[in-house]
Amino acid sequence: MTKKFIFSVLAILSFWLSIKEANAQNVTDSIPEHILWYDAPASEWLEALPVGNGRIGAMVFGDPKNERIQLNEDSMWPGGPDWGNAKGNPEDLKYIRELIEEGQIEKADKEIVERFSYKGIVRSHQTLGDLYINFHERGSVENYKRLLNLNTAEVVISYTSEGSAYYQKVFTSAPDDLLVIELGTNSEKGMNLTLRLDRPEDEGHSTVQISNPHSSEIAMNGVVTQYGGRVHSQPAPLDYGVQFETVLKTDHEGGTVIPKDGTLILQGVKKATIKLVANTSFYTKDFQNRNREVLDRLSGVGYEKLYERHVQDHQKYFNRVQFQLGKNKSSKLPTDRRLQNLAKGEEDLDLVSDLFQFGRYLLISSSRPGTNPANLQGLWNDHLAAPWNADYHLNVNLQMNYWPAEVTNLSEFHQPLFDFTDRLIERGRITAREQYGIERGAVAHQATDLWASAYMRAEQPYWGSWIHGGGWLAQHYWEHYNFTHDREFLEERAYPAIKSFAEFYLDWLVWDKKSKKWVSFPETSPENSYINEEGKRAAVSFGSAMGHQIIGEVFDNVLAAAEILNIEDDFIAEVREKNKSLFPGIVVGPDNRLLEWNEAYEETEKGHRHLSHLYALHPGDDITPATRKAFAAARNSIDFRLKHGGAGTGWSRAWMINFDARLLDGESAKSNVNKFMQISLAKNLFDLHPPFQIDGNFGFTAGIAEMLLQSHEGFLRILPALPEAWKEGSISGLKARGNIEVDIIWENGKLKELILKANKNSLQKIVYAEREVEVDLPAGKKVRLNAKLQIKK
Repeated sequence: MTKKFIFSVLAILSFWLSIKEANAQNVTDSIPEHILWYDAPASEWLEALPVGNGRIGAMVFGDPKNERIQLNEDSMWPGGPDWGNAKGNPEDLKYIRELIEEGQIEKADKEIVERFSYKGIVRSHQTLGDLYINFHERGSVENYKRLLNLNTAEVVISYTSEGSAYYQKVFTSAPDDLLVIELGTNSEKGMNLTLRLDRPEDEGHSTVQISNPHSSEIAMNGVVTQYGGRVHSQPAPLDYGVQFETVLKTDHEGGTVIPKDGTLILQGVKKATIKLVANTSFYTKDFQNRNREVLDRLSGVGYEKLYERHVQDHQKYFNRVQFQLGKNKSSKLPTDRRLQNLAKGEEDLDLVSDLFQFGRYLLISSSRPGTNPANLQGLWNDHLAAPWNADYHLNVNLQMNYWPAEVTNLSEFHQPLFDFTDRLIERGRITAREQYGIERGAVAHQATDLWASAYMRAEQPYWGSWIHGGGWLAQHYWEHYNFTHDREFLEERAYPAIKSFAEFYLDWLVWDKKSKKWVSFPETSPENSYINEEGKRAAVSFGSAMGHQIIGEVFDNVLAAAEILNIEDDFIAEVREKNKSLFPGIVVGPDNRLLEWNEAYEETEKGHRHLSHLYALHPGDDITPATRKAFAAARNSIDFRLKHGGAGTGWSRAWMINFDARLLDGESAKSNVNKFMQISLAKNLFDLHPPFQIDGNFGFTAGIAEMLLQSHEGFLRILPALPEAWKEGSISGLKARGNIEVDIIWENGKLKELILKANKNSLQKIVYAEREVEVDLPAGKKVRLNAKLQIKK
């Protein structure tokens, strides 16, 4: 047994013994930061701990006797890109518009679904399968602990059994593109265990073959088939989907490895290193050779080297932002017990910072350049038919996944969203042309999947017939430019994308003689409905607040981009002209709330979880303290929803944190932070809507950042929504628009020090409390300011 191995075992055990021996209410500086830990194995999926490299993911249960590591790959989808682009035609659009103008809303609701929606298409992201590690003749287990270290992006399990120490480490490497597991013991007899790969069958149709291609390997090959779905009202071909292969290879010290019937039996081994690779036909037709290339390249490369490269890569991004909130530490307690205490109303400021960093960890783990974007469950899904298909919902969910990308200094991880949206635009151009007769630009509706289809998928008009998925995604291109000031990105990626949606809107809008404005219709407000003039529930409308807010934003951003790029042509002239006469998206109603539709209708659900008409407050920027009447109306709209049970759990509660931050209301923001943590978290800290949706985790992280720093008004607003209870803390590495890195330190609820580092020379306006200054920021140099916003020498 090597000295390095003995040290590894003892290091893990010494950490856990220090936890066990310490008083649960005291804290020492020896405890690592940002560790989620538990004193029992996961008994269900929502207790397992996630690892991922953007494309390959795993959920680690940590069972010391019958371990399950559930596997994922982000392109495991049925179907293909040829399942249609449009249903319906321009005559159908004309007919529905006539119904709305005639007041036949009930019929319009029915016809918009019947004529335009592919109701029968249901496709879900699917699990890659499971790795099972079954330990033989394992005695009673003691001193059990399992942890997820956010700083090093690894899961570690340790315990003792019959006087010997055992451990398991798991991480997913981005630089080496594989899942790595190390098992070890100091037992003289070593370990006896069986390794097995498996995947659920799809409605009785086997989709996998498992074999032992080499003496130390298991291979699992298959096709992602359609689970219960239908295409154009016809059964989906069961062999139609992404092809995949997973290969597991094991290296060991001591003992023997015996391949048998698609399993590997390890006997008497002191240490085993498992390397698992997975690839699909989505990324390359040569996916099986790709697996072999990775394994061959890493042949002879030990765990320590793989781990070193992994940690260096992860920390390069994760360590950009450090966040400490107060001195109230309780990390001696298991994470699930801390959640129980939160539910009782106890404070846990450390868990706030842990959950903030957990969101950043999840984004790094589920969205890397060159991968698919984080879906409704990020990357982690153990189903063949996942809740809401674990697909891409474009009416807040996918966008919320990327709210923390720029402000928490993870701009690179925004890239998969742009790559995906570019594909969506290609298909959206076909949909716009064939379905609506619009020759210019692209449209994207409410939901899509791996194949970037842009068509309408709706069973009901109020949640599926929305047309602004693409328009909202356009904001992300503009924001990426705002935060990075990458002119090449603006010229080559952002401007063409924003322009494509602006072109569609130019031809979609209809001139309303009554208001003398350009109006967007048919419209809906996701996923809400209203009571029409006949007293009946209705969804489709003659204009909506969110629709006009998004269209106005797309027009504003394409004009701003064109000015930067010195573009002046007929298209820009047309945008400028129609933008001047666009029906306003921000209208204050007779009850001093913002209208959700073009008229003051009564909501069917007064406490609806979507607050779409507040888009202009967040993530938009048209409602600010400077727009006093609209600012107050936004507050009134939120209060009304909350009075009637609004926000609820998950992403909706997370969005509320961001709204409160933009309203400069720290106490309301903190109330929603607490509520989110009390009612919206599984034991492993995954967001529960329910079911599990990862958007709430990302929205929470973005909301915390928004409470501490804002830059959407054209200047830096420091500690804009700091709650009274967060009396002291610090955050470093946040990003502001203009490519400015920001560190903030505060004590006794007041700013102590502000440190700014700009990418280029700039004159920056800064607002804190009642103070307002302008500061020269030289490129690449840190500028330190005191509590009075004076430069410190």
